[in-house]
This record gives sequence, structure tokens and C-alpha cells, in this order.
Amino acid sequence: MSVLHDELVQILDSEKLTPLFQPIVSLMQKDIIGYEALIRSASDSPLHNPFVLFNTAERFGLSAKLEFSCQKISIKSYVQLNLNKKLFINVSPSALLQSDFKAGMIFKFLKKFGLDPKSVVIELTETQPINNYKTLRNALMHYRNMGFEVALDDLGAGYSELRLWSELLPDYLKIAPHFIQGIHDDPIKLNFVGSIQSLASSFNCNLIAEGIETENDFKAIKSLGVPFAQGYYFARPMAVPLEKIDSNLFIGSSSEPYQTHLYNTATASQIAQFIPPVSSETPIREVMSLFQHNNELSIVPLVDNNVASGIVFRDHFLSKLFFSRYGLELYGKKPIHTFVSKTPLSIDHNTPIESVSQLLTSATEHDPAFIVTRNGEYAGLATLLDLLEEMTRQQIKNAKHANPLTLLPGSVPVNEYINQLLARKTPFAFAYFDLDNFKPFNDVYGYSAGDDIIKAVAETLTAHVSEKDGLVGHIGGDDFIVVFICNDWLQRCENILARFEALAPTYYKDEDVKAGGIHSENRAGGKSFFPVTSLSVGIVDPTATRLCQSHVDIADFASGAKKQAKKIDGNSYYINQRNALKPSEILSA
Repeated sequence: MSVLHDELVQILDSEKLTPLFQPIVSLMQKDIIGYEALIRSASDSPLHNPFVLFNTAERFGLSAKLEFSCQKISIKSYVQLNLNKKLFINVSPSALLQSDFKAGMIFKFLKKFGLDPKSVVIELTETQPINNYKTLRNALMHYRNMGFEVALDDLGAGYSELRLWSELLPDYLKIAPHFIQGIHDDPIKLNFVGSIQSLASSFNCNLIAEGIETENDFKAIKSLGVPFAQGYYFARPMAVPLEKIDSNLFIGSSSEPYQTHLYNTATASQIAQFIPPVSSETPIREVMSLFQHNNELSIVPLVDNNVASGIVFRDHFLSKLFFSRYGLELYGKKPIHTFVSKTPLSIDHNTPIESVSQLLTSATEHDPAFIVTRNGEYAGLATLLDLLEEMTRQQIKNAKHANPLTLLPGSVPVNEYINQLLARKTPFAFAYFDLDNFKPFNDVYGYSAGDDIIKAVAETLTAHVSEKDGLVGHIGGDDFIVVFICNDWLQRCENILARFEALAPTYYKDEDVKAGGIHSENRAGGKSFFPVTSLSVGIVDPTATRLCQSHVDIADFASGAKKQAKKIDGNSYYINQRNALKPSEILSA
């Protein structure tokens, strides 16, 4: 046999392997949810590199033995470190189907070292083509029934991950580092990961972005809504790993990871209630006494140094405590934190209600309550019921103030939205869109045709301005408002005008289009010729809106600009008091 074979045998016989642990981070909770166990041999060994180590084991038919040894050593070390998070253990499909593994080898290791299977995630690594999906699925089901969770590693780097994903329906899906590194300036990677995230959500699968090394890549995957991450940006694999991620690493990740939806102004602070907390070191017996003396108390938060570390739910607490005949006698003196197995979801008090809903929907577990914080400190609790009631109230309010024809928000919510942007000092441009020659069109073609033109304007505006780019409002008749929070507001206005210039003639008869318009009664009662309807836009740019105190000031600016725009023939705009141009003139300039 070769020198590498002898070295491998010696490593296995003496268990000269060192487990390292790399954190897996929740981007919502800004906390560690688990650790992946990685293996290294001695630094002076020719098999120190894990790739060489496992390739050598496969070459000499010792892969399964090496994997079993890695699992045993990793579990033992993990228990000794008392990390109290999920342990991700790499397992190859070939090892999983080994008779020893199916007999419960990994379960024996857990039992020997005292680790609950519910704390372990079997991370399936695909290094060879898989031919029998049914057998593999049945083998994993055996472990799932014992409490294990399943992760699929390196999506995009193996042989048949999409087929494997659909067959196994894992709890976690790790996307290969290739698609994460450099994602911030690679639109193909952005679209790919965004699509996988959407698919993962529909499968109720938690996506983990693996291989994050830079702040830019972290921000990119955060913006896509990917819930979990792993990589050197947060921490390197270590024998004694970090138990807390530096909070500064999350700076630049907005406390509002999702765009404020339209004009909703309600935030988490409006549904939070302050419930006096207890320390995580409070004896279980005292918490029991709290519940006994207050029948209305259903939730107790655990808070130390103003930071929440857990939530105790009355029903779960009592049922678990009295599940054992001697529960209170056995556990009464233990601190309450031993009763809480996970960190609660914490949400900043300024987070918009609909963003709260998105955060809760993408969370791995759905508790009936969550923590509300102010500057990172405990500010209160809110329940899912509180959230649903507030969202229902918002929807009723929105419907009340929506335009009945286009269902776009009317003047009240538009004004609230503007005032909110001003209060936050968020830069924005304001555009007032008005139809030219609309009344004559209405008179000649009828109100139904007029409604069609108005709906065409609404559809044109919403097609060019998404929710993340701003707000489209319909404040009555043929008047529309667009609030742009994007930088390319002028280009969007030009595109809207160009689109409507092409669209408007399709609502006229052919002979009227050839004539360039219609004859109708003017304001004096006589007959006049009116060109094909067009849009005039009065724009208040971000420099001017920044100086305004409220929506009233902005409306004054916009009305003056719109009057100037209407003096120009055809589809045109006017910015504050600057010169206006038609789109055709801009294109030829």
C-alpha cells in the first residue's frame, strides 16, 4: 500500500482528527442558529487538506469508516463545548445507505454523548451520482422520524441537486459559494439566487447562503430575503467557535429589510405591549408562581441587561412542567433559561407592519409572539393576533381611501406617505400627472371610454413604478400623483410619457387619429378642435422636496409646475421652475 494509505489508517486508528465549527447565522434574528462541523487532520500530515483526506479515503475504500469517525469526534467535541445550537453534520449518500449507518450508528453516537437528535441536522453532500432516490428518501425518513432535520449541501455544484431537492424536500438548502461570491455585481447570480429563494419559500425550505466573504455580498443576499448565511464574513471555522456574532457586521443591513408597502404607516411599535420581564436566571418555581397568581398572564419575556433572550408561553410551560409527575420538584430550582430552547424573533419598533408579516412568514419556526425592540433593547411583546388585527385595520383603511375606479390610493394615504418620507428625511421626487383634452374626449366618446383612458393611465404609471420604487396615487378625476423614491425618476417620467403618447391614439377612431384629434364644445359653448389627449406632468425634484415642511408645500410646488407643463403642446413635463421639454425634443437633443 502507499504512504497515503498508511497515513490514513494511522489517522483513523488513533482518531487524529480535529473538528472545527463554523457558525450559521440568521439574518433576521442576527444570531447564530447552528454550526457546521468540519474536519482537519494534523497540520503536518500530507492529508491535512480535507479534499485530499476524503479523496484518499474514497480511493482506498475507507470513506464510510472516515465519515463515522468524523461524526463521532464532531458530536463528542460539540457536546463538550456546550454550544446549545443546531449541529450540522456532513453525510454522503453512500455512507447513509451503509448498513452500519442504517442500523443507527449516528444515533448511537448521540446517545453515548448525550445529544438530542432534534439538535442535529444531517447535511447531505452529493459527491457522486445518485441512482436510487427512493432508497435514499426512505433512509432519511428513518432519521427524520427520530427527530433529525435534513439539509442539502452545495446546490449548483453537484450532479442532480434539483432532482434531489424535489425528491427529499430538505428542511435546509445550502446554495454553493460560487453563486454567492461576487453576487452584488453579477445580475445572473442575483437572479439565480432570487429564483431559488422564491422556490425554497414555496417548498417551506430554509435557504442558507454559503461562502459569504464580503459586506457587499452579505447585503446582496440580505436584500433577496435569504434567511440564513455562512462564511468568512461572519466567522471562520474554529475548534472553539464564536458564540456571538459581532453586531457591527449587520450594520448597513436595514432594520427594515423589506420595502415599506405602499402608504401603510403602522409599525411594530403600534402592536407592542410592555409585559414586565424576568431574568433568565429566575427559578422555574417563581415563574410558575407568576402564572398562578395572574390568570390573564399568557406570556413572560426573559430579559437580561435590557436584551431579550427568550419567551415563556403559559400553556407550553405548564404542560411541559406537569408532564412528569414530579416536574416541579425536579425542576423548580433550575433557572428558567434551561426551559427555553431558542432565541425569540426580535423586530425593531420602527419596522412597518407588512415587513413584520414578511419576517414572520420567512422565519423557520412560527411562535405566537415575538419581541419588539428599541435600539436593540427590549421594548415589549407583540402577538400574531395583534399583527393580524392591525393588518386588517390597515386594509380597511386603505380600501376606504382608495379610488373606486383604479383602486389606487387617494389623497389621504398619499399625503400620509409623503409626510412619512419627510419625517424620515428620505429623498424623493414628486410628479403630478394630468390628462390634457380629457373633457372633450369624454363628451364625444362617452364616460365609459373616459374611464378606459383613466385606467390606461393608471396601468401605465404602475407598470413603470413598482412598490419598491415609490407610490402611485389617484387623487380624483384625471389627476394622478407619483412619488418616486428611486434615483432614475426623470427617466421614468420620460418613459411614461413616451408610452402614453403611443397608447392614447388607440382609444380614438381611425378618422380622428388621422385628423389628429376631435371637434367638441369648448368652455364658451362653441365648437373647437382638440388634439389627441396627452399627459402634462408637473415635477418637484428631490432638491425642492427636501426643503418642504409637509405635503401642502409640495402640492403648491407641483400645481405651479403642472400649469407650466400644460402650456406646452403634447406630452410634456415641467420641473419646478426649470424649462420643460417634450420627450421627442429630449431624444433629439
